[in-house]
Amino acid sequence: MRLKQTLLGISVASALLAMSGNASASAFALIEQSSGTGNAYAGGAAAAEDASTIFFNPAGMSRLNGNQVTVAGSFIQPSAKFRDTGSTGAALQTAGGNGGDAGSLALVPNTYIVTEIQPVLRFGLGINAPFGLQTKYDPTWIGRFQAITSKIQTINLNPSLAYQMSDTVSLGIGLNYQHISGELSSAVNYSAAAFSAGGGALLTAVGGPGVEGITTMTGNDSAWGYNLGVLIDVMPNARIGLSYRSKLKYNLKGTVSFTSVPTALAASPTLQNGDVNLPITMPDTFSISGFHQLNDKWDMMADATWTGWSKLQQLVVTRTNGAVVQNIPENWKDTWRVAVGSTYHYNEQWLSRIGLAYDQTPVPDAYRTARIPDSNRTWVTFGGQYKVSVASKVDFAYAHLFMKDAPIANNQAATGAGILVGSYSNSVDILSVQYAYSF
Repeated sequence: MRLKQTLLGISVASALLAMSGNASASAFALIEQSSGTGNAYAGGAAAAEDASTIFFNPAGMSRLNGNQVTVAGSFIQPSAKFRDTGSTGAALQTAGGNGGDAGSLALVPNTYIVTEIQPVLRFGLGINAPFGLQTKYDPTWIGRFQAITSKIQTINLNPSLAYQMSDTVSLGIGLNYQHISGELSSAVNYSAAAFSAGGGALLTAVGGPGVEGITTMTGNDSAWGYNLGVLIDVMPNARIGLSYRSKLKYNLKGTVSFTSVPTALAASPTLQNGDVNLPITMPDTFSISGFHQLNDKWDMMADATWTGWSKLQQLVVTRTNGAVVQNIPENWKDTWRVAVGSTYHYNEQWLSRIGLAYDQTPVPDAYRTARIPDSNRTWVTFGGQYKVSVASKVDFAYAHLFMKDAPIANNQAATGAGILVGSYSNSVDILSVQYAYSF
């Protein structure tokens, strides 16, 4: 009883932490939701090894006996380093450096609980963070008028049901209540704004070249979605899983603020602190996975996941009166992620995992920005599991994401933000640990 109470306490703590996050799947999606890191999440919708199946395929709960709690965390260390190959600094401003490493270490926790209601019916609850992003540059870098800090955080509550229709077919359904918060900051070129509005006289009035400040936009919202799954045993040692997670539509409401506004520009409507809105749609996903137990020692698994990122075509921040604060074209495209993996069972206590995956970016080269300098990535993963007892087990895994260099040529000279030309050298390292307890 004391252990169960401790696990539930940890679950609550995970919920409070779950808004942490740094993207490691394409764009700002977070796939680190289970013990499957060691297999590169191959077979995610078909493996159904523990309670974390709630996220990948709720139908998989039908394969679990009794009750189970899992608590997990992934330490994600992304790296995003810009190399300048011909940028033009913002008008009337000093150029600045390359911005340092925009990535930062983050902890992404999750927890799942499954309980057996009837022999054919199970209820589960997942608490996780499906999306997350944080990039942060040196505040004096050459691209500061395009981006300094970009942050997206989510927390998702996912109650689910699984029903075993027959010996070979199970169905699953879940609701998702997701909260999102975001922050975008960049430098503001007051010198260029003054010269554009009033020529040399107004430029002199604000203090000449080199006058700048910081603008920060923050907002949050909540939305409802759903997820569906089916798990089919095609033969005694092989199964196929199909899973769908719906899109979520948000309208973030928050504020925009400006620092160090010169007195000569204080009356400008575009530089007023105030309320803002940002509509954004999080993508839906569809997965098909396979799992095959070859023999007593080897398991093989594979997965293909489609993500509907094309729903994100632009980011438009507006004031409550309809005035546009910022309009960023994105023109993202739908993506596929494919993965294969295998598990080797040494004995009843130990097993090892390996995996390989290819993950497309939704970001076209022509529309890449400093806020999300994303690129295609290849996952190489390995991990293992140790059964502490009949009722408990620990999973651990490491993943390295090799990412293609990402060119950028973002022309924002018309807004006084300069032209950012160069390439990004990106990579991600992930260390995951999960504890599962059955009772």
